[in-house]
Amino acid sequence: WVQEEAPDVLCLQETKCGVSAVPPEIRALPGLPHQFWASAEGRPGYSGVGLLAKTEPLNVTYGIGDPEHDADGRVVTAEFPSLFVVCAYVPNAGRGLVRLEPRLRFDAAFLEFLRRLDAQKPVLLCGDLNVAHAEIDLCHPRANRANPGFTPQEREGFTRLLAAGFVDSFRHLYPEARGAFTFWTYLGGARARNVGWRLDYAVVSQRLLGSLCDSKIRSTVAGSDHCPITALLAV
Repeated sequence: WVQEEAPDVLCLQETKCGVSAVPPEIRALPGLPHQFWASAEGRPGYSGVGLLAKTEPLNVTYGIGDPEHDADGRVVTAEFPSLFVVCAYVPNAGRGLVRLEPRLRFDAAFLEFLRRLDAQKPVLLCGDLNVAHAEIDLCHPRANRANPGFTPQEREGFTRLLAAGFVDSFRHLYPEARGAFTFWTYLGGARARNVGWRLDYAVVSQRLLGSLCDSKIRSTVAGSDHCPITALLAV
């Protein structure tokens, strides 16, 4: 699928492996020779992200400058001539919301990080943001109001991101699209029935909207409990 899609930049989340454990078939992906991996310090099999690029970035940074969160290997940022591309795997609030408070602290620190980038040049944020922003973004909103990914606090965090000058590219282009999900639990045949959540986003700085060509959910692509999304920008 990656070879057919032929992205300029490929962002991967929840890789669960360190640099030395990246499979050789990923290392050898045609057209993506510049690869940057972050993993959780001292926690093999936890979290992790990767950013793979066709052309070499001007600069690459890891984390968001917050010691509470950076050890988890959740963010890689690549600077290109016309924009920053941020690959992010946002923390899950956890069963019973046991990690809701750390998640909210991450949201606040991450927003400040994105604002600092946006002050320099436009931003494309790609990743598993672990929140369904609106009721239209999951199949059963009423039943999930107190569940991780759809609490009022997490949704408000995403609202604050939008208020800071960022745009959910898919909802900007397809404001009324229903059943547009990117995650389905493996339980109960949820994917076959499209009982899902939209947790994966391409978020852009407002001034990139003129360059936004499309934002797609590739729901037929198998291989994970999430499906890929694709952002198309003329930059």
